[in-house]
Amino acid sequence: MTSAAFEKALTKYPADVRALARSARAFVLKLLPGAEETVDDSPLQAGYGYGAGYQNLICTLLVSKSGVKLGLVGGAKLPDQDRLLEGRGKVHRYVQLNGASDLRKAGVARLVRTAKSAWQARTK
Repeated sequence: MTSAAFEKALTKYPADVRALARSARAFVLKLLPGAEETVDDSPLQAGYGYGAGYQNLICTLLVSKSGVKLGLVGGAKLPDQDRLLEGRGKVHRYVQLNGASDLRKAGVARLVRTAKSAWQARTK
């Protein structure tokens, strides 16, 4: 089930990027049941978390004409034994998704689950 805002924002991207973004969204929502989705459309960025504001975000999807990044709030401090995280942010890091097969890597789901656990710890 795709939100209308997410789907509308996808219209300006190539078909392969749209398909990857939809797969990534489904992946995130499966790992974060009941998560709230916030969509900004220029550039397309969707945030997923449990409550308002950055402090309640767990992850983001950043869509560009060349692909999709799965951002993890607090990613700079997450264990990353598979070395999937990229970026130099002090807080936020991301996994570059080149295809839907990247979502099947065990380390990607583990990172999202760990980011959720980190959110739970910091919002107690």
